[in-house]
Amino acid sequence: MQLPREVVVGEGTIDLIPGICKKLELRKSAFVITGKTTYRIAGKRVIDLLQDSGVEVDYEIFGSSSEISDVKIAESRIIKGKPQVILGVGGGNKIDIAKLSSAHQNIPFISVPTAATHDGIASPVASFKRQERPYSMMAQSPIVIVVDTEVIAKTPRRFTASGCGDAIAKFTAVRDWKLAHKRRNEYYGGYAASLALMGAKHVIDNAKIIGVGDEEGLRVLLEALISCGVAMGIAGSSRPCSGSEHLFCHALSLLKPNSMMHGECCGVGTIMMAYLHNEDWELIRKTLAVIGAPTTAEDLNVDPELIIEALKMADKIRPERYTILNERKITYEVAEAIAKRTGVI
Repeated sequence: MQLPREVVVGEGTIDLIPGICKKLELRKSAFVITGKTTYRIAGKRVIDLLQDSGVEVDYEIFGSSSEISDVKIAESRIIKGKPQVILGVGGGNKIDIAKLSSAHQNIPFISVPTAATHDGIASPVASFKRQERPYSMMAQSPIVIVVDTEVIAKTPRRFTASGCGDAIAKFTAVRDWKLAHKRRNEYYGGYAASLALMGAKHVIDNAKIIGVGDEEGLRVLLEALISCGVAMGIAGSSRPCSGSEHLFCHALSLLKPNSMMHGECCGVGTIMMAYLHNEDWELIRKTLAVIGAPTTAEDLNVDPELIIEALKMADKIRPERYTILNERKITYEVAEAIAKRTGVI
């Protein structure tokens, strides 16, 4: 199991990073991975704080997407500079680059998210694309997670809604994992599954608080996302947090790239996959609506035909991952019926 040693959440927590590094005996050198926008939001501040505390800091600003080539660039800088610690400051893409490059070079990394859009802020799993298809790679869990709610609170409400969609996705991901255990004798970890489900339930139980958009709701979401990330660290895979709803999302993203946020898409997928699992899909839909997250094709700004096509092709995205989609043949007619019955189209 890989678990974070410290999780620090609160207003102004970025200022604590130098002290945390000193406490962990990581006070000599650091390499910061950030993005163009997130450099302005938090990256420069982290760099300045570390330098002011006597840490020798190198950094790299990457583009909006994350590619394996970015990981190789980061690794070359790590090999050259030999830092004691890597800090990923930004959204999921930048944290994934930091996560994988640090794992390859056997150096601890600190996760400093600037948005609460999905559970990658705390997980050992990194996501990239190969030949336009998504794939996950086991990297390493962050040694420390520092979440500054003052920074997160400045992001658009859409980002928080996306994080809620990704957290709620565990509702069906765990059921898919248990199904794979039953059908294919795949490893199933009850504790990791329970932790992931607890994160989803935490969001469902506190939907009204999250919907208000204040710091209390943001803390609820962050707790859920972090617990989901830890669940993956315990399971040693993305299984407790990624199932048929993620396959649907990846399929839809292939059909209409760069048009929606990951968690938004997963939330809509969860509605339909809960229906296939004969679970309370109406509760999922109601929760997302209260939060202000998308529940329909129109909300996602995609054509209904694309929803149907994504449902048809979802089981082919990761053929090795057994889910509820493998239990029946999803024809055009079946996909259309699912989407209509759940109100997605």
